[in-house]
Amino acid sequence: MGERLRGKAAVVVGAGQTTGTTIGNGRATAVLFAREGAEVLLVDRDETSVEETRRLVVDEGGRAEVHVADIVADDGPASVVAAAQEAFGRIDVLHNNVGIGAGDGPPHHLTDEAFDRILDVNLRALWRTCREAVPVLREGGGAIVNVSSLASIASAGNLTAYKISKAGVNALTQNLALTNAKHGVRANAVMPGFIDTPMAVDAPVEALGLDRADYARRRADHVPLGRQGTAWDVAHAALFLASDEAQFITGVVLAVDGGQATLVG
Repeated sequence: MGERLRGKAAVVVGAGQTTGTTIGNGRATAVLFAREGAEVLLVDRDETSVEETRRLVVDEGGRAEVHVADIVADDGPASVVAAAQEAFGRIDVLHNNVGIGAGDGPPHHLTDEAFDRILDVNLRALWRTCREAVPVLREGGGAIVNVSSLASIASAGNLTAYKISKAGVNALTQNLALTNAKHGVRANAVMPGFIDTPMAVDAPVEALGLDRADYARRRADHVPLGRQGTAWDVAHAALFLASDEAQFITGVVLAVDGGQATLVG
């Protein structure tokens, strides 16, 4: 076991994952936080999936508790904070790994229902979770690490609501950093590019009847480093921002994208 989060209590929202051949960002981050010594509250609405994450943590000798909740629900964010306080008595790290894009499309085809659902999950629920957690984080200082997306700054014509929601996550993260700095609370975001996760690769492959290897190869062709990233790349970035190694870093949106952001500018 490592020491980078030793003695810290971490909340990982979105610690489960959809079914696929690889590991998802939330699960990888939860496992890595536990490997580095954190007590972890695993939050997800899918009980079966989040229990599998807990099993992985416990099998490695880590400590994790599970809280099943839909953070879009009225009482969802408050229940997450209450569960963390009951389990650990505090929150040192809040990691928000939430994001959906089902039903998205170009502006002229996007429905009200799809737009509202994507914004509710990706931005509004994340903001409400931060709002509930900030008073607890201020008690002892801590770190918020939100998961954004390269889509927030890149061309994404068929991902209107997703792009807007993740751009909002960037702005929210910066406001959280500014308004909580004097209270010892840092806020940063991780901005993944093309990452080989079940949600990013397996889900569209299954939905569209694509060949997985071919789809993954086409994604990799857009990355300057010549490959997709993995969930562990995202998890290690989140670990750094959550740890005391980043104690003088706040308000940053960190690209984890193999250089794709350099193509945007």
